[in-house]
Amino acid sequence: MSRVQAIQRAFAVLAALTEGPVGVTEVAERVDLPKSTAARMLATLAHEGAVEQVPGGTRYRLGPRMETLATGLGTTRSLVAVARPHLAELAASLGEAAGLSIPDGREVHYVDQVDSPTPNPVGIRDWTGSRVPMHAVSSGLVFLAHRPAAAIDRYLAEPLTALTERTVTDPTAVRDRLRAVALAGYAWVHDEFAMGISSVAAGIADASGEVVAAVHVHGPSYRFPPAGREAALGLVVATSAVRIARSLRQAVG
Repeated sequence: MSRVQAIQRAFAVLAALTEGPVGVTEVAERVDLPKSTAARMLATLAHEGAVEQVPGGTRYRLGPRMETLATGLGTTRSLVAVARPHLAELAASLGEAAGLSIPDGREVHYVDQVDSPTPNPVGIRDWTGSRVPMHAVSSGLVFLAHRPAAAIDRYLAEPLTALTERTVTDPTAVRDRLRAVALAGYAWVHDEFAMGISSVAAGIADASGEVVAAVHVHGPSYRFPPAGREAALGLVVATSAVRIARSLRQAVG
């Protein structure tokens, strides 16, 4: 069986369970597979948590991992919808692209970006969908700065990739940065993810105080930030993060 065919069959099996628990025989009939093949597919999907057997029976139903994935997707979509007006406001007021990201393991996952409405001779590509190491970008430093000490230790215990010659990879230096970020409420990076790009980010906290996302603004290093404006722009982005957090709590509540 080719990998593509296996994936297609796995999705067909999952689709067969969307209306409720069914047995192996019925799954095989619904997706037009030999019963032995359907049984193997169900066993593999069960091992991954995508399906599970109904307790005390032989029928299968969708598993907890599918619920987790669906919940995460719904949460991200809600976050994007709530944050987008604030991103548009930032992009318009600062004249640079504003974006939104969430933590994903050791990486930052960019989930939205709004470009500046002001025409610029040099623009920034849309990073939506990209995943990058936390230590190399401003939003990642924000996420790390708000993690427990043990989690920071685990992150720094593994080798840190240098994406450019300016990426900070020394664990001691990263710890010092994280302490400064926690105190300031925002993080700056210059030419560390890509040469010629600078960015500033601040964390978005949920009702419990956990930083679940970050808002950032980035632009070409030759013009962003303007001289002497780092602290002021950091506070602007931090204020926007607080407003997004307030809007998110109101939307959930």
